[in-house]
Amino acid sequence: MIALVPLFFRRPSRQKVVVVVGPTASGKSSLAVKLAQKFRGIVIGADSRQIYRRLDIATAKPTKEERSRVPHFMIDVVEPDEEFNVAIYQNTAYNLLERFAKENLRRASKVLPIIVGGTGLYIKAIVDGLQIPRVSPDQDLRKKLEEKTLEELKKQLLELDPTANVDLKNKRRLIRALEVILSTGQPFSQQRTAKPPEKFEFLQIGIDWPREELYQRINERVDEMTKKGLLKEAKELFRAGYDFTNEAFTALGYRHLIRHLQKKISRDKAVELMKRDHRHYARKQLSWFKKDKRVHWVKNLAEAEKLVAKFLRS
Repeated sequence: MIALVPLFFRRPSRQKVVVVVGPTASGKSSLAVKLAQKFRGIVIGADSRQIYRRLDIATAKPTKEERSRVPHFMIDVVEPDEEFNVAIYQNTAYNLLERFAKENLRRASKVLPIIVGGTGLYIKAIVDGLQIPRVSPDQDLRKKLEEKTLEELKKQLLELDPTANVDLKNKRRLIRALEVILSTGQPFSQQRTAKPPEKFEFLQIGIDWPREELYQRINERVDEMTKKGLLKEAKELFRAGYDFTNEAFTALGYRHLIRHLQKKISRDKAVELMKRDHRHYARKQLSWFKKDKRVHWVKNLAEAEKLVAKFLRS
């Protein structure tokens, strides 16, 4: 005789989530929209600059037409001068995933959340459940740290926490790590632990391009940005009085265009530097994502669709 397991003892199925990653200009957003259309999905952005309103062309946000075809979340969330960080992103994204998981329990036809973006730390925060220190910004401390050079900040961090896993070439990340350490009195490395969420099951898909083809796509994207009015966008933001040292304006392109508006470099030089920095950023993104062996790399939509279909059947 077969014993039946009471329903209340059965482990509820986990919400399945697809994650699309890759370097800038690889076609992540377009792929995510096409997958969402085929598998009845919604798109959750994981880009640390697309969350800001008004920063449209420089951050290569999905087009209005793409957003009209599929519901998008975590885009145009805050103003450029508002505080936003990975902890806020993680909390908001988890709330969204839990909301769709609950709604799916009542639906005959389930909705598939698809997270897409190139901000590796945002992706890691969701997939691995990073336990991020909730330390409020200390503006006075930040100003003091801002006055220090990159080398001084690096030296101070390594003295306080030799094992801190922080990009030592990124001044903003060094300042944030020091802010957390000095505010809590604990090493940064001991505060950022991971606890993968039990409620969700993830499939990570990466878009793979030969390096030279990717660089060509990047160059063409920057040219397209300039045609769409990137310089005009930067001018309007500059005239609106925004502080271009704010986090929002670290989006690639703005700092070069501001130097052009200040007549420090030519327009052509600004565009050349933008292309160079986008290529550098793409290399960093690839290095980050290639380290994660859970990412399934695909060359086209058909390969991605097969992976998702198999994932949903399992």
